Amino acid sequence: MNEDARFEDGQEKPLNLGAMDAEDLAVISSLAQDAVFPITEMTWRTGQRRFAVLLNRFRWEDEARGRHGPERAQAVLVIDNVLRVASQGVDRSDADLILSLLSVTFEPGEDASGHVLLTLAGDGAIRLDVEALEVTLKDVTRPYKATSGKVPAHKP
Repeated sequence: MNEDARFEDGQEKPLNLGAMDAEDLAVISSLAQDAVFPITEMTWRTGQRRFAVLLNRFRWEDEARGRHGPERAQAVLVIDNVLRVASQGVDRSDADLILSLLSVTFEPGEDASGHVLLTLAGDGAIRLDVEALEVTLKDVTRPYKATSGKVPAHKP
């Protein structure tokens, strides 16, 4: 039996996405692009083989931006099956450092293993060696007005 769409079906809901392949990861990457986060909001739990970042994510999917202005939401980006973490161009000793995420990509290795690469603005990067690709992005707060009041822009 087919039903007509209800008004409630169109309401905005928090993101809760998972990626088990590079194609799905591209969706997560596009929604996490231009997220900002303090370096102190990254954690790697070696025993659980889990790396997580609490992001202030720009809401690229928000089609009502023209009515209420740019918004962000806090979201947790979790990468599971992590064997090793390395960074380049990131001063981990600077507790006040704010990082900006440009993309999340997967470089496949042998079998299901590979590297998840978090590319940061300013030539920084975080590389996670993973046994298998398993990434989630989940909003954990309601949207809030972007402090800058602007939509992120990139130079061509």
